[in-house]
Amino acid sequence: MVKPAGINLKVNILPGGTYWDRWTTTPFGFTSWTHRPLGVQVLNLAYRSGVAWNESSYANPEFDKLLDDAMGVLDPEKRKEKMVPVEKMLQQDAVIIQPYWRSIFTASNKKVKGFQIQPAEEMHVNKIWLDA
Repeated sequence: MVKPAGINLKVNILPGGTYWDRWTTTPFGFTSWTHRPLGVQVLNLAYRSGVAWNESSYANPEFDKLLDDAMGVLDPEKRKEKMVPVEKMLQQDAVIIQPYWRSIFTASNKKVKGFQIQPAEEMHVNKIWLDA
């Protein structure tokens, strides 16, 4: 799909061990970040200046300051307000390309109680029981 735009692209799918040895140094890479319980967690791991998993090499002290501010708020609704300028800054600085949003589906029998779909596809079986 990028060829008409004059972009020659070679997809190089690597085995996990090889990929993880060089994922932060490749000129253009594609990483699917697994869900974290709080949105600020991925941003803190992937986009803060100088952190080990910052594969984009993004470094913006103002972003770091805004993220610190958001991370210091316990109330989810108040944190949500603090995240607006953080997310806008990432969009304006064009740090990443978001190629898709992954849908996650599951199935369950109505006798299974307490089961909830979890975005990171974790199974919290300690919260599940069968209704006879």
